[in-house]
Amino acid sequence: MNLQEFQIKVYPLKNKLFRFAKRMLDHTEEAEDLVQEVFIKLWNRRDKLDEYRSVEALAMITTKNLCLDKIKARRYPVENFENHRQFIENVPDEIKVDYSDLIHGIRQAMKLLPEQQQIIVHLRDIEGYDFEEIAEIVDMNENAIRVALSRARKRIRELLSNAKIYEYQRN
Repeated sequence: MNLQEFQIKVYPLKNKLFRFAKRMLDHTEEAEDLVQEVFIKLWNRRDKLDEYRSVEALAMITTKNLCLDKIKARRYPVENFENHRQFIENVPDEIKVDYSDLIHGIRQAMKLLPEQQQIIVHLRDIEGYDFEEIAEIVDMNENAIRVALSRARKRIRELLSNAKIYEYQRN
Protein backbone atom coordinates (compact mmCIF):
# COMPACT_ATOMS: atom_id res chain seq x y z
CA MET A 1 0.00 0.00 0.00
CA ASN A 2 1.45 3.34 -0.99
CA LEU A 3 0.94 6.72 0.68
CA GLN A 4 -2.00 7.69 -1.53
CA GLU A 5 -3.88 4.43 -0.85
CA PHE A 6 -3.15 4.80 2.87
CA GLN A 7 -4.56 8.32 2.85
CA ILE A 8 -7.69 7.13 1.09
CA LYS A 9 -8.33 4.00 3.21
CA VAL A 10 -6.96 4.85 6.65
CA TYR A 11 -6.84 8.61 7.15
CA PRO A 12 -10.67 9.08 6.98
CA LEU A 13 -10.92 6.91 10.12
CA LYS A 14 -9.18 9.53 12.25
CA ASN A 15 -12.36 11.12 13.66
CA LYS A 16 -13.89 7.78 14.67
CA LEU A 17 -10.63 6.67 16.22
CA PHE A 18 -10.29 9.97 18.07
CA ARG A 19 -13.85 9.85 19.47
CA PHE A 20 -13.34 6.28 20.60
CA ALA A 21 -9.97 7.03 22.21
CA LYS A 22 -11.29 10.19 23.86
CA ARG A 23 -14.23 8.28 25.31
CA MET A 24 -11.92 5.66 26.78
CA LEU A 25 -9.12 7.96 27.94
CA ASP A 26 -11.12 11.08 28.80
CA HIS A 27 -8.24 13.26 27.72
CA THR A 28 -8.14 15.13 24.42
CA GLU A 29 -4.38 15.37 24.02
CA GLU A 30 -3.82 11.73 24.98
CA ALA A 31 -6.49 10.68 22.48
CA GLU A 32 -4.87 12.74 19.72
CA ASP A 33 -1.45 11.24 20.50
CA LEU A 34 -2.90 7.76 20.60
CA VAL A 35 -4.53 8.16 17.17
CA GLN A 36 -1.13 9.19 15.83
CA GLU A 37 0.34 6.02 17.36
CA VAL A 38 -2.36 3.97 15.64
CA PHE A 39 -1.55 5.59 12.31
CA ILE A 40 2.16 4.86 12.80
CA LYS A 41 1.41 1.22 13.62
CA LEU A 42 -0.84 0.91 10.58
CA TRP A 43 1.71 2.64 8.35
CA ASN A 44 4.38 0.22 9.54
CA ARG A 45 2.03 -2.63 8.54
CA ARG A 46 0.96 -1.00 5.27
CA ASP A 47 2.30 -3.86 3.14
CA LYS A 48 0.08 -6.34 5.01
CA LEU A 49 -3.11 -4.25 5.36
CA ASP A 50 -4.64 -5.78 2.24
CA GLU A 51 -4.60 -9.16 4.02
CA TYR A 52 -7.14 -7.90 6.58
CA ARG A 53 -10.85 -8.14 5.87
CA SER A 54 -11.46 -4.71 7.40
CA VAL A 55 -8.80 -2.07 7.91
CA GLU A 56 -11.32 -0.10 9.96
CA ALA A 57 -11.81 -3.00 12.39
CA LEU A 58 -8.04 -3.39 12.67
CA ALA A 59 -7.70 0.33 13.42
CA MET A 60 -10.42 0.17 16.08
CA ILE A 61 -8.86 -2.91 17.70
CA THR A 62 -5.46 -1.24 17.72
CA THR A 63 -7.00 1.90 19.24
CA LYS A 64 -8.81 -0.10 21.89
CA ASN A 65 -5.68 -2.04 22.83
CA LEU A 66 -3.50 1.06 23.04
CA CYS A 67 -6.16 2.80 25.16
CA LEU A 68 -6.33 -0.16 27.52
CA ASP A 69 -2.55 -0.13 27.79
CA LYS A 70 -2.60 3.57 28.69
CA ILE A 71 -5.36 3.04 31.24
CA LYS A 72 -3.45 0.17 32.84
CA ALA A 73 -0.35 2.32 32.94
CA ARG A 74 -2.29 5.01 34.82
CA ARG A 75 -3.49 2.39 37.32
CA TYR A 76 -6.94 3.89 37.64
CA PRO A 77 -10.16 3.27 35.70
CA VAL A 78 -11.80 5.45 33.10
CA GLU A 79 -14.41 7.47 34.95
CA ASN A 80 -15.31 10.75 33.33
CA PHE A 81 -16.81 11.11 29.87
CA GLU A 82 -18.02 14.65 30.54
CA ASN A 83 -16.01 16.23 27.73
CA HIS A 84 -17.15 13.76 25.09
CA ARG A 85 -18.64 15.34 21.97
CA GLN A 86 -22.36 16.11 21.86
CA PHE A 87 -24.52 13.04 21.18
CA ILE A 88 -26.87 15.15 19.14
CA GLU A 89 -25.38 17.21 16.33
CA ASN A 90 -27.06 19.79 14.17
CA VAL A 91 -30.11 20.02 16.39
CA PRO A 92 -31.68 23.44 16.99
CA ASP A 93 -30.62 25.06 20.27
CA GLU A 94 -34.09 24.93 21.82
CA ILE A 95 -34.14 21.15 21.43
CA LYS A 96 -30.62 20.75 22.80
CA VAL A 97 -31.71 22.50 25.97
CA ASP A 98 -34.64 20.09 26.31
CA TYR A 99 -32.34 17.06 26.03
CA SER A 100 -29.41 18.34 28.07
CA ASP A 101 -30.61 16.64 31.27
CA LEU A 102 -31.14 13.39 29.41
CA ILE A 103 -27.72 13.54 27.74
CA HIS A 104 -26.06 14.33 31.05
CA GLY A 105 -28.00 11.48 32.69
CA ILE A 106 -26.94 9.04 29.99
CA ARG A 107 -23.30 10.04 30.42
CA GLN A 108 -23.54 9.63 34.17
CA ALA A 109 -25.30 6.27 33.82
CA MET A 110 -22.67 5.04 31.35
CA LYS A 111 -19.98 5.76 33.95
CA LEU A 112 -21.57 3.14 36.16
CA LEU A 113 -21.45 0.39 33.53
CA PRO A 114 -18.61 -2.12 33.36
CA GLU A 115 -15.90 -1.00 30.95
CA GLN A 116 -16.74 -3.61 28.33
CA GLN A 117 -20.41 -2.55 28.29
CA GLN A 118 -19.32 1.08 27.96
CA ILE A 119 -17.26 0.16 24.91
CA ILE A 120 -20.07 -1.88 23.34
CA VAL A 121 -22.66 0.88 23.88
CA HIS A 122 -20.28 3.46 22.42
CA LEU A 123 -19.49 1.36 19.35
CA ARG A 124 -23.12 0.42 18.67
CA ASP A 125 -25.15 3.45 19.69
CA ILE A 126 -22.71 6.29 19.08
CA GLU A 127 -20.44 5.06 16.29
CA GLY A 128 -23.10 2.89 14.62
CA TYR A 129 -21.09 -0.29 14.15
CA ASP A 130 -22.97 -3.51 13.44
CA PHE A 131 -22.69 -6.53 15.71
CA GLU A 132 -20.23 -8.36 13.48
CA GLU A 133 -17.82 -5.41 13.51
CA ILE A 134 -18.16 -4.98 17.28
CA ALA A 135 -17.50 -8.70 17.76
CA GLU A 136 -14.27 -8.35 15.85
CA ILE A 137 -13.20 -5.23 17.76
CA VAL A 138 -13.91 -6.49 21.28
CA ASP A 139 -13.15 -10.14 20.51
CA MET A 140 -16.51 -11.51 21.67
CA ASN A 141 -19.20 -13.46 19.85
CA GLU A 142 -22.21 -11.58 18.54
CA ASN A 143 -24.67 -13.17 20.95
CA ALA A 144 -22.58 -12.11 23.95
CA ILE A 145 -22.48 -8.58 22.54
CA ARG A 146 -26.25 -8.52 22.10
CA VAL A 147 -26.71 -9.67 25.70
CA ALA A 148 -24.19 -7.12 27.03
CA LEU A 149 -25.80 -4.33 25.01
CA SER A 150 -29.26 -5.27 26.20
CA ARG A 151 -28.12 -5.34 29.82
CA ALA A 152 -26.29 -2.05 29.45
CA ARG A 153 -29.31 -0.32 27.91
CA LYS A 154 -31.59 -1.78 30.58
CA ARG A 155 -29.25 -0.57 33.32
CA ILE A 156 -29.08 2.92 31.76
CA ARG A 157 -32.90 3.04 31.61
CA GLU A 158 -33.14 1.95 35.25
CA LEU A 159 -30.67 4.59 36.36
CA LEU A 160 -32.43 7.29 34.37
CA SER A 161 -35.83 6.21 35.69
CA ASN A 162 -34.53 6.28 39.25
CA ALA A 163 -33.29 9.80 38.62
CA LYS A 164 -36.70 10.68 37.10
CA ILE A 165 -34.96 11.84 33.92
CA TYR A 166 -36.14 9.12 31.57
CA GLU A 167 -39.80 9.34 32.58
CA TYR A 168 -39.77 13.13 32.29
CA GLN A 169 -38.40 13.01 28.75
CA ARG A 170 -40.82 10.28 27.64
CA ASN A 171 -43.92 12.34 28.49
